[in-house]
Amino acid sequence: MIRGKIITQLGWFNGSSFATPFTGKPLVPVLKTTFKSNNKLFPRTHILHLCCRAMSNANGTFSSNPPVAVKENIDLTDKEKQIFNRLLEVLHHFKLETNLRVAGGWVRDKLLGKECYDIDIAIDNMLGREFCERVNEYLTSTGEETQGIGVIQSNPDQSKHLETARMRLFDVWIDFVNLRSEDYAENSRIPTMQFGSAEQDAFRRDLTINSLFYNINTSKVEDFTSRGLQDLKSGKIVTPLPPKETFLDDPLRVLRAIRFSARFEFEMVEELKVAAADNDVKSAIGDKISRERIGHEIDLMVSGNQSVKAMTHISELGLFWVVFTLPKNCEPLILEDHDKICVGYMDAAWKQLQEVGCVFSDEQRRLYLYASLFIPLRKTVYLDNKKKTIPVVNHIFRNSLKLKASDADDVMRLHSTVEKFLLLIPFVLSGDNTQIGEIKWEADVIDVDLSLKLRILLGLVVREIKDFWRVALMLSTLLHDNGSCFEVNDVELGKRRQVFKVVEEEILKLGLEKVWEVKPLINGKEIIKILELGKGGPVVSEWQRKLLQWQLAYPSGNVDECVDWMTRQMQLKRART
Repeated sequence: MIRGKIITQLGWFNGSSFATPFTGKPLVPVLKTTFKSNNKLFPRTHILHLCCRAMSNANGTFSSNPPVAVKENIDLTDKEKQIFNRLLEVLHHFKLETNLRVAGGWVRDKLLGKECYDIDIAIDNMLGREFCERVNEYLTSTGEETQGIGVIQSNPDQSKHLETARMRLFDVWIDFVNLRSEDYAENSRIPTMQFGSAEQDAFRRDLTINSLFYNINTSKVEDFTSRGLQDLKSGKIVTPLPPKETFLDDPLRVLRAIRFSARFEFEMVEELKVAAADNDVKSAIGDKISRERIGHEIDLMVSGNQSVKAMTHISELGLFWVVFTLPKNCEPLILEDHDKICVGYMDAAWKQLQEVGCVFSDEQRRLYLYASLFIPLRKTVYLDNKKKTIPVVNHIFRNSLKLKASDADDVMRLHSTVEKFLLLIPFVLSGDNTQIGEIKWEADVIDVDLSLKLRILLGLVVREIKDFWRVALMLSTLLHDNGSCFEVNDVELGKRRQVFKVVEEEILKLGLEKVWEVKPLINGKEIIKILELGKGGPVVSEWQRKLLQWQLAYPSGNVDECVDWMTRQMQLKRART
């Protein structure tokens, strides 16, 4: 694609020969102007970037990654054939000279032999909304039911440059967008959008592996960057244009590069990593991208198959506190390298999960990893505008990532339960309950034999956290006995596994694994009747708490025995007063 003639025209090498060692940096300042090739305008930096990569390849710089198995052709499912044939019928019916291309992730995943249900159609001569209207006109002409069209407007201020139309075909949601080119005014990061060619559209995408097209008209894969297929096969994460330019256009692409690198275990090239760690790019992440979009990318990473690797990349590129922004005046103070400790705990948690072999649901696994990542911050707080003490973890979920409020609540509840498990684990392991009365987190445990108090306290913990009790217990093993989270050798993993198994077996032996489903023997109305009260209130709540503890201590007890114990307690209280 790049010829020596073009390089000479650019005057880039300043008289140097092709034998001159290439350092990866231009020898003269690069102006952001355009260069005309085949009657198409491209930024001058685009041409220089291609020269840079061509010389890098010529000098023998190859990825150390093993080759990736990439299919030569895309095999369509029956559903995909239905959808694509319907779109071609629309073209034929209206005699449209329109090229329809599937863009991005679908092409990449199909070439990797993975199924993908996220189909984005790029159109070369009309807006996506206009084409969807044509589809409905065709459906009307054939007597079929028309489909609703959803339009997501562009939002340049948040780097959302394209209007996207959505409609449902054969029970599959399809996105339709127009091919585009970008023209940047001086001192502006928001481009002027125009219809563009497929080649121009490919070069403005985030990564070369996401710049591939599948042409529905010709049933062929198209690689306009001449790098997409090569980088897919060699396992490289590369931007079509210079990476800093790409990231400043849409800083979310930094996180996407990290996510795809972790997901596919591909190598981010050095030039990309330098750009990702650039201070201008860091500032742009905070200034240009909504926290919701950042949170969505992070959630995809944590829910993915390589969450630890993704967080490691974020930490190594100096982006951890750019993503997980902190409030002012945190107490205790969070040091700059605290991010490595956070990632260390997540790494230990992931390895511990594999060691124990415990099966978590997707949601349990997701919150387990979030909770492990923020374990070092579980006791860190700050004062909000109303001088109220708030956990920093709450701020990260609600403000830094704009995730569900329930995510913040669940992770903080896990951290709280971890602290309680840490108090109880020594008693379970030793079998000695003589000091268990000194535990203060549950006020006023009823007066029973010491041998029953462990059952009460374990039952209260499990009842509070419900079916996440194994998640909390697994997290507790990371902190038990003041062990370092970074000790992830076989011996340390084995010790933690043993602690988890012993406590788990104790909870199962005591019949507490579903204790939250146990119904009270005496309900609130019955308590009011027994106490001869006119209505409910704090006294009723207090008795409900005591009766729950009694049931935990005496799981085979019946209603009469419970009422009898309650009556004796009231008589003792009257005698004391």
